[in-house]
Amino acid sequence: MAQNHSSSVRRFFVVALIAAAAVGTVSIPVVAEAQAPAKLMSQVPGYYRMALGGIEVTALYDGHVSLNPGILKGASQETIQDLLARMFVPLSSDGVQTAVNGFLINTGKNLILVDAGAAKCFGPTLGAITGNIRAAGYEADQIDTVLLTHLHGDHVCGLSADGKAAFPNATVYVAQEEAAFWLNPDVAAKAPADAQPFFKMAQASVAPYVAAGKLKKFKAGNAVMPGVVSVPLHGHTPGHGGYLFGSEQQKLLIWGDVIHSHAVQFSHPEVSIEFDVDQPQAVASRKKVLEQASGEKLWIAGAHLPFPGLGHVRRDAAGYAWVPAEYSPLPEAAK
Repeated sequence: MAQNHSSSVRRFFVVALIAAAAVGTVSIPVVAEAQAPAKLMSQVPGYYRMALGGIEVTALYDGHVSLNPGILKGASQETIQDLLARMFVPLSSDGVQTAVNGFLINTGKNLILVDAGAAKCFGPTLGAITGNIRAAGYEADQIDTVLLTHLHGDHVCGLSADGKAAFPNATVYVAQEEAAFWLNPDVAAKAPADAQPFFKMAQASVAPYVAAGKLKKFKAGNAVMPGVVSVPLHGHTPGHGGYLFGSEQQKLLIWGDVIHSHAVQFSHPEVSIEFDVDQPQAVASRKKVLEQASGEKLWIAGAHLPFPGLGHVRRDAAGYAWVPAEYSPLPEAAK
């Protein structure tokens, strides 16, 4: 009997509350719709670190440039478009987003920067390398060596700012053949008008180091410093080349501009790009180094591979394939 009474009381109060709400004597709170915080729309700093034996390698993102696929030569545009689509490479009205990377190597004895980025030479989407050096925990004046794969503006404009050395304590190294082309006033004077700006960029970028006696030239194929051997990869420019670092049986080849389009040129290494000074030679260099990289299982660092631009080359039925590095903590952090 008591249970039936309790149920009746509960029903009474429920009915009473509904009735009161209907005539406005009781207000029922309304829960506001939840909202997420404002979107941040900012990216993490552009650096990624890995260990190579006893060497610390830090990939540095300078930014990106959009390249029209039409500048790729050696395959039909239909084939190129199919290859881009197969790799889900987004194509905007400006072209294909292409990364510009540099690499900072701490050997324990030297702090070496390979390529210095574009600074302000090619617009606002580039020029982040100095800020990312700081984000990675280093300062520009700690860098004692800069190795240049070649003297195109997106690799050298970051060497200087307002006529002063951006890396005041560094010695800059460049291959003899490369310097003989881009830094020679007679060669520059005979170049086509549309190529003149590229000569000016190269010359202005290295000028502070030339004035300070800190521009050093080396013969391609020779050791540049202990543990670092230059690797000739001519064709993209007359003295274009890479740098092979070794530590504890591991090897890393920083190969500059061997690949501009990862979606196309790994599977079709015969495809060149308009920027190649000697396209047949660039194709020959690419085929040779892809064979070496895959055969020796080298670590590879590429200036225009998707950031961080680190990984391996694998033989593939269609030629070669890019195997990007998987995110991994450093050994010290894992302990």
